[in-house]
Amino acid sequence: MNFLNNKWFRAAIPALLLHCSIGTVYCWSYFGIETAFEGVAGANALGWAFSLAIFFLGMSAAFLGNFVERNIHKASSIAAVCFAIGVIGTGVGVRLQSVPLTIACYGVIMGFGLGLGYLSPVKTLMLWFKDNKGLATGLAVAGFGAAKMIFAPIITALNHAVGVEYTLYILGAIWFVMMFCGHLLLKKPAGWNEPHEPISVKEFFSRFKIFGDVKFIGIWLVFYLNITAGLALIHCEKEIYEIVGLVSVASLLGTVTGFFNAAGRIGYSSLGDRMKDRNTIYKIILASELLITAVAVVTGAITNQIAVLCIVLLIVVNLGYGGGFSNLPTLLSDVYGMGNISSIHGIALSAWAMAGLTGNQVASLIHEATGDFQSILYFTLALYAVAIVVDFLLIRSKKTKTETAAEVKTEA
Repeated sequence: MNFLNNKWFRAAIPALLLHCSIGTVYCWSYFGIETAFEGVAGANALGWAFSLAIFFLGMSAAFLGNFVERNIHKASSIAAVCFAIGVIGTGVGVRLQSVPLTIACYGVIMGFGLGLGYLSPVKTLMLWFKDNKGLATGLAVAGFGAAKMIFAPIITALNHAVGVEYTLYILGAIWFVMMFCGHLLLKKPAGWNEPHEPISVKEFFSRFKIFGDVKFIGIWLVFYLNITAGLALIHCEKEIYEIVGLVSVASLLGTVTGFFNAAGRIGYSSLGDRMKDRNTIYKIILASELLITAVAVVTGAITNQIAVLCIVLLIVVNLGYGGGFSNLPTLLSDVYGMGNISSIHGIALSAWAMAGLTGNQVASLIHEATGDFQSILYFTLALYAVAIVVDFLLIRSKKTKTETAAEVKTEA
C-alpha cells in the first residue's frame, strides 16, 4: 500500500471527500425544507436552521481546534457521524413536521460536524504541500464550494422522485460513506509528530489571548466582513435571478456561481503562493467586490432589472467569498507559523460563526423593511468599504526576523 502514501491519497482526495460532503450545507434552499413545512405553526423560524449551522460550524472550530490539532482521525470520524445524523435527523424532522427537531438537527448537530470536518484536513494538506500551501488549502475548500454545484441538481432530481424526507435519508447515507472514506485515507506525512499530551484549562483559554494581537484582529475583521457581505447576497441569489427575469435558468445560474465560488478558492489561493505578501490577495478580492457592488448600486442593477450586471455581481461576490476562505489558513500560517495552525485557524473561524448569525439575517431584515433587494447592496457596499480600510491599516503578513526566529524555536 506504499503507492497510496502520497500527498494526493493522504491529503487531497480525503480533503475533497470531506469538504464536498459538508459543503452541501449551502444547499439549504434546494432541499425545499421550508416548502415541506407550509402551514405548520412556527415554520417561519426554519431559516435559523441554516444560520445556526454556520454558527456552530465556526464555534466548534474555534473551541475544538486544539482537539483537531492532536487527533485528526477522531475529529474526522466524529465529523462524519454528526453530519450524517444531522442530515438524516432533518429528514425525521420533516416527517414529524417538527420545527424544533429540524433546527436542532440541521443547525446544531450538523453544524458541530461541519466545524470538525472543515478543520480536519487543512493542516494535513499544508504539511504535504509545503511549497504550495495556498494550492493545497484551495483544493480542500474548493470541494466545500463545489458541493452546491455538484449536489444541487442531484437534490432537485431526488426531491421530484422521492420527496424531501427520503432525499435527506439517501444523501445522509451517501455523505457518511464519503466522509468515512476521507477519514480512513487522511494521514499526516511521516516525520511530523503532534504533541499528544493534554492541555490544562488555563492553557486552553490562553489560546484566545490571540485576540489581543492587532494583526489577528485585522484578519478576523476582514474575514468576518467579507463573509457577512457574501452571505447577505448569496442567500437571496435565487430571488435576485427571478426579479431580473431569469427564473427559468435560476437553478442553472446557481450551479454557475457555485463553480465560481469553488474557482475562487483554488485560483486566489494559488495566486497567493506567488506573492511575497499573501495579504495582497485580500486587497484584490475586496477591491473587486467593492467595485462591482458600487457599479450595481449606482445603476440600480436589481431594481432596473439589469440581468447581465446582476450575474456578474454574483459571480464576483462568489469568487471573493470562496477566495476569502482558502487564503485564511495560509495567511495565518505566514503570520503565526505552522505549530498551532489548526487551533489558530479554528479561532479565526469564529468570524464565520458571527457572519452566519448576521449576514443573511440582516439582509432579510433589510428586505422586510424596504420591500426590495437593491437596498441590501448598500449594506454590502459599506461592509466591503470598511473591510478594505481595515485590511490596509491592520494586517501585515510578512514576519519580522524576530517573529521568524521565535517560530523556528517553537516548532523545534
